[in-house]
Amino acid sequence: MAGSGRRPEHRGPPELFYNEFEARKYTQNSRVVEIQSQMSERAVELLGLPEDRPCLLLDVGCGSGLSGDYISDEGHYWIGMDISPAMLDVAVEREVEGDLLLADVGHGIPFRPGMFDGCISISAVQWLCNADKKSHSPPKRLYRFFSTLYTTLARGSRAVLQLYPENSEQLELITAQAMRAGFTGGMVVDYPNSAKAKKFFLCLFVGASGTLPKGLGTECADGEEIHQAKFTNERTRFRNAKGKSVKKSRDWILEKKERRRRQGKEVRADTKYTGRKRRPRF
Repeated sequence: MAGSGRRPEHRGPPELFYNEFEARKYTQNSRVVEIQSQMSERAVELLGLPEDRPCLLLDVGCGSGLSGDYISDEGHYWIGMDISPAMLDVAVEREVEGDLLLADVGHGIPFRPGMFDGCISISAVQWLCNADKKSHSPPKRLYRFFSTLYTTLARGSRAVLQLYPENSEQLELITAQAMRAGFTGGMVVDYPNSAKAKKFFLCLFVGASGTLPKGLGTECADGEEIHQAKFTNERTRFRNAKGKSVKKSRDWILEKKERRRRQGKEVRADTKYTGRKRRPRF
């Protein structure tokens, strides 16, 4: 259910639209992967997580695990929910580090109270505004989602939901149901004056209301440069001196394997071939 970074057209329920072909096509699109990673990074930043310990996060509409990859790279743990079996099959094939659950979030979040330190969702929540079955009531499904999400989040935590509202009425419906469920907070809009870069993040607080973060690209020129620089500096963990990404490098792979060992997962032994690029096949 996770989105591609573009405004999705309604082509039926997501569990049918994201079939095996669409799921693989989606996950293999380099532009989709890049945009998904950027939005996941921004969502995790808005969560305001503590820096001194790993956290357990819920990924709503996790899809094939692209947003979960970023969560894992930051040293956190996650559980993903999605309604598309094909998307989750791709996530399993990709050997993502999070646990996966096939479920319709419109039926609620089936976890114990206070279990998660935060929740992110990328391009998924707007699907709940669609009545794909006669029994579907968007306001009721949204309230069921938000009320059970509120329960499963720890006090003082946040949920950051990136979404693509079709219109202002849909945006108001989503926000109203979130507030009715007990959340405080509001909408953070990045680059509101840009048609392509504009992004909506519903930033929700559990318990005491916090200060709503400012959207990127919303300040004056000097302030905007400072704000954007701060965001850019937090994205340098896997970049070398020349600014090139070193993901999938030997060091990155060894770190990921060691993290999986600490989680008690079975991992192949390290060899001199670990991280070595394979020659292209003809």
